[in-house]
Amino acid sequence: MQKIRYLLATDLDGTFVGDEAGLRELLDYYDSLPERVALAYVTGRHRVSAMDLIRGEGLPVPDILVTDVGTSVFAGPALAEDLGWKHRMSENWNPQAVLRIAEGIPGIRLQDLPDTRRVSFDADGGEPAEKLRSALSAESIPHTFVFSSGRDVDILPEGGGKGEALRYVIGKFAEERARVLVAGDSGNDLDMLMLGYPSVIVSNARPELLEAEDHETLFRASRPCAGGILEAWMHFHGNTADISG
Repeated sequence: MQKIRYLLATDLDGTFVGDEAGLRELLDYYDSLPERVALAYVTGRHRVSAMDLIRGEGLPVPDILVTDVGTSVFAGPALAEDLGWKHRMSENWNPQAVLRIAEGIPGIRLQDLPDTRRVSFDADGGEPAEKLRSALSAESIPHTFVFSSGRDVDILPEGGGKGEALRYVIGKFAEERARVLVAGDSGNDLDMLMLGYPSVIVSNARPELLEAEDHETLFRASRPCAGGILEAWMHFHGNTADISG
């Protein structure tokens, strides 16, 4: 795969998807540019669910697809799984231990997922989620803990998450000085928004993102979803002037 010069790395639900008119405006703008902008979808959905959404909404097929809250990476024309990232996510990962510990915590319900590359739960608020976090830490289970939207608990392999997956993707597939924009709307996007790349929190973001600390490359959009992405792209990159400028 040719090295990427311009990249939009975006969550799907509530960010890239959610405002049809704004999405059409964003895609028409990208089509008008002299340089192609590559797409990386970085989603909490598993691969089948993400592809169903892409087909159902008529979205462009991405150059890179990061699924399961950053535990799987697929790239290239066939969206083949990246074996380097797969190996990294397999090291020290013990989903059965996570399931065993979670069974003893009230207010935690296992989500039905097609595999155990991550283990995810619905939680009755922050208290049971925090009990699970504490229990995993007490037993020294290697993991990454992500709590978002006041109910979603994702237990990932150690070193997992959207941020680390995106760091890996940019390091492997993008030019050293690539122009990047990262976009998100909920708590599981926070780590990728804080990598230091130009980033946007869309206006319809969940409270946990609206309360996030500012940094010099973080843009808070006044528009929701894809309209907010376009607003941020114009703010950071304008008409994608020469990359050496």
